[in-house]
Formats: sequence, C-alpha cells, structure tokens
Amino acid sequence: MTRDSDPLARHATPEVARRHTLQAELPVRFAGGVDADRYRSLPTHACPAGVIDVGMAPVAREVEAALRDGRTVILDGVAAVFWEDVVDQLQAGMHDPDSVRWIDVREAMRAPEEVDRMLRDVLPEGDIFGRRFDGTLIDFFDPSRLDALRTKLAQTPASIVYGPGAQLVLPEGASADESLILYADVARNEQQYRARAQGSRNLAAREPIGAKEGYRRAYFVDWVVEERHLARLLPHLDRFLDTQRLAEVTSMRGDDLRRALQSLTERPFRARPWFEPGVWGGRWIQEHVEGLDPRAPNYAWSFELIVPENGVLFASEDVLLEVPFHALHAQEHAAILGNHAERFRDLFPIRFDWLDTVDGANLSLQCHPRSDYMRREFGEPFTQDETYYVLHAEPNAEVYLGFQEGVDAAAFRSDLEASAENGTEVDVRAYVQTHPARRGDLFLVPGGTVHCSGRGSLVLEISATPYIFTFKMYDWLRVDLDGRPRPLNVARAFDNLDFSRQGDVVSETLLSRPKVIETSEGGRVVHLPTHPEHFYDVHRLELTGPMDVTMHGSPHVLAVVAGAGVTIDVGGRAERYAFAETIVLPARVERYRLIPHGDEPVEVVKAFLK
Repeated sequence: MTRDSDPLARHATPEVARRHTLQAELPVRFAGGVDADRYRSLPTHACPAGVIDVGMAPVAREVEAALRDGRTVILDGVAAVFWEDVVDQLQAGMHDPDSVRWIDVREAMRAPEEVDRMLRDVLPEGDIFGRRFDGTLIDFFDPSRLDALRTKLAQTPASIVYGPGAQLVLPEGASADESLILYADVARNEQQYRARAQGSRNLAAREPIGAKEGYRRAYFVDWVVEERHLARLLPHLDRFLDTQRLAEVTSMRGDDLRRALQSLTERPFRARPWFEPGVWGGRWIQEHVEGLDPRAPNYAWSFELIVPENGVLFASEDVLLEVPFHALHAQEHAAILGNHAERFRDLFPIRFDWLDTVDGANLSLQCHPRSDYMRREFGEPFTQDETYYVLHAEPNAEVYLGFQEGVDAAAFRSDLEASAENGTEVDVRAYVQTHPARRGDLFLVPGGTVHCSGRGSLVLEISATPYIFTFKMYDWLRVDLDGRPRPLNVARAFDNLDFSRQGDVVSETLLSRPKVIETSEGGRVVHLPTHPEHFYDVHRLELTGPMDVTMHGSPHVLAVVAGAGVTIDVGGRAERYAFAETIVLPARVERYRLIPHGDEPVEVVKAFLK
C-alpha cells in the first residue's frame, strides 16, 4: 500500500480556509435516517440519550464549578487542536473569564531548534521515513520552564492550564479530585487536512512545518507520544472534547466515555472510514459510496480500518462524537485481543483498506520491509506483510507479483536507477511476473516481495497494521496530483527484495490455494491460506443460511465481499451490515451468528490471528 501526501493540491476549495480537502466536516448531528442496507461512511454506535453535549456551555459550567471549589482546570489534548479557538469558545461560555488565570502550557516547551536536535536521529534529514520515537510527552518540555509554570500555578490554584501536555504541570502525585481534567482531540484525517492547509502545528513547533514533513513527524513522534499520554490520562478524564469541527465542539463526560468504550468490546463495531484520491485512483468507490464529493478527481483508497488514523463514532440521539481507535484500544486491549494481548499490547495488528483502480491505473511497483529491517531501521515491532483480496476485476485486470525465473537483479536495478535519473521507461514485465486478477483471488505479499495492483480492480488489502513503509521502485513516469514526482526508494527496496521469490516459487507460495474446510446447512468455510510469515489468516464464509462462528481467542475483522449484506447476532443482539462494509469483532465476543440478507449467496471475508 502507498500513501500520497497532499493529493488535493490542485483541487482545493477556496471556501474552506483551514482545511485542505473536498471531504465535508463530520456533522454535529445526523441529518435524516441511516439505511443499514447500504454502505455507511458514518457508522455510529448508540449511547444513552443526553450523554453527548453540543457546544461549550456544559463544559463552561463544569469549569466554573471546579474553579469555585478551588480546583485547577486542565485542558489537555493533541497538538493539532486549534487551541486559540477552543479557548475562545470556552471563555464565551463563562460568566467572568477575565477573573481566571489562563496558563498556556506551550510556554514551557523546548525551543523548536532544541526539539529538532532531540529528534535528529529519529527524523533523519532528507529522508521521507523516520524511526518510532521511544520517549514521552514530557521530553518536549524544558524542565526549568515547566517548574516556573508549576510555581505560577501554586500561587493561583484556581487556574486553567491548556495545551498539549497541560496535565504535566500538576505536581507529581496530585490527587485526581484536586483538578478537573478535560481532553481535546481532533480526528487524524482532519489533522492531515489542517496540515495541508498550513493550519495546524506539530508538537513544540511555532509555525507549520509543511504537510509532508508534518505528517512524517506526526507519524513517528507526535502521535506516538500523544497516544501514550492519552492512555495514561484516560482513566482520570472528566470530559472528552471532539474539536474536529471548526465551529462547534461535542463532548462527553469521562465516565460515560469509558462505559461507551467498554460497550464496544461486547459487540461488532465499525471504525469510521475515510477516503482519499490518488494518482492511480479509480471510480468504483465513487459509484458505491454515497456522500463523497463528486468534484474529487477519483478515490484511490477507502481507509476502512487503519488504527493509527481511524476513529469510532458514538451517537446520542442524533448528536455525534468521534473518539480515536487508539483510545478504545488503550482501555480495552485485553478484551479486544484476547489470547494475543500480551504479544501485541497497545497495537491493534490487522488493517483493512480498499484500493480502487477501476478505470484507474497501476499502483507504483514496490516492496515493503522485511521484519528485521523494519525493527532495526524504523523501530516498528512487526512489518507491513500484506495480502490482496480481489473483490471486483475488470477484464484483463492483473497483479504484478514476484520475479521472473532467472531475473538479473543487477540489470533490474540499473534500469530502475536510469529511469529515476533520466525519465526512461522500464520494461517491468521483463523482470516481474503478472497474474490475472479474478474476483475471490488472494495474493500474498510478505515483506520483501516485489508487487503492485494493476489497473481495473478493487482490492481489499488485508495487512498487518503498519501502512506507510512502501519502497517505490518505479512509478510509470508519473507525477502526483500536486504535479510533483512521487519519491522513489530504489536503494531501500534492494536492501529488502527477496530474489528467491521468482519463477514457479511465486505460484507455489504467493498465490493462495483455496480449500473448503467446513460445510453446514448455513454454507461453507473456505480457507485462503496466507504465507508462513503472515501472523494472520483468512477465511471466506460463503453463506446460504445462518452460520455460527467461534472466535478461539482472536479478534475477527470481517468485510462483506458479495451479496446484499449480513446480520451479525451476538447473544440475541442483532446488527445489520451492508456490502463492502468492514466490521471488527473483539475477542471477548467469543462467538457470533452470521445471517445473510436477500435470496442470493453472501460472502464474508474474515481475517484473524493465527
């Protein structure tokens, strides 16, 4: 899988000043009903009436009550929050905001140059990748400045401290009832829209640092420390604020949030997907997903379940609030991962996304890191092992996968480097095999495998969770949607390519061989074996009637890949899901029943941990 930064540079809408995207903001309220028999781009999970508040008035009431009691108010959150806006909205809801001492915790952060030095080895200059930062949020603060803020706070306890890391100003060991802790979040797709518009800043940065570099720093640094910080705060939060909308905040009390997160471990649920165009993107997603902006040049991706960037949507009556998936995982990872909790801990391991090249073009020719390289170079605990499941294929659709028998590695590299330098075409087929792509095929892409999806197909990419570590070797001499060449990584690719995956070895080891392993009145279970290097496996459930599924201690991730849809029944609680929707079942569920919709057979792909 590949990711483009700033894919809408030539398609920005001038009326959106601080978001650079054609995608609409998450609405505060649902406008009308939801058809559970069609793909839903805003899947919601019901909460009791009245638990999600709209606007800052209820927040301001809690803040003023805490201040009257002599408590410190902590308004913590992520760096991408428009902090001045949030503070202005809070002040507008208070009776006498000028009587309160407002302390911006960013005053205590290290100077940007000092932070750059700290991150020099994590974010090497001139590279598009980095290494997962192993520090915490407090590493971004100057100890003497932080102590000065603590002294200021001690002089006026009834104060409001705001900004990313605000809670760090509290004295160590401070009692939870001595403060009111609020947390402001922004969905990560929105963070990227803001960064593309030069509207948001990274941790400790005084100015925006650019969309591409800002994303690199967010992925390897900001998001890592923010996740760790939120995991520590989550049990103590008094209120969670969803600040992704430019004009209006929604929020939920901490106890209600924790109950809502816990409730998701006992049922199937969907993450909120988001959609992006790309230079190779197609038309299938545009034609099958309602509510997407038709002005987009195409849609290349539907990010169905990429835990670092997806959230889950809660609805109280018609009011919406989004919580990052990593908050759910931080609180409930044992219930979600079951027997695999010790191995994966704070990382949900499985990723689902759609790659759309219907009426589009080939992806770049690429490979992903091998496991040892991934750990050594990027600090990631496991690598980007992928599979391609073909949901739809036009005539002549194909997948590039594995090398030709007797491939000349030196000649291949020479051709790639000459192309990168001189813009000459590469005869890819002379080096790389192509395979017909037919609906229901599963192609196996462990790290180090040369591959790309060709034009004319919709591929469900089932993968380990890492998702940006794509070493492009050849991109068909294209420029990106912003008019600039996409970066190539020929040297890194050749550090990882497995040239033993050539000739007959490819068909023997990288083309999954389906095998029926179970039949019943409800249909049959087809095993689509994955590669020994994959830590997950894949089944296709071909339903002609109700089918019971036991989970054996692993979470399941499902996608409806054929038919009208399916109802999932867990202990008598039934929920409907439509064609192309992705569903997560936490390990705590243990067993569930699938009931197909309509008169035609329904197919569901299931990924689970071996």
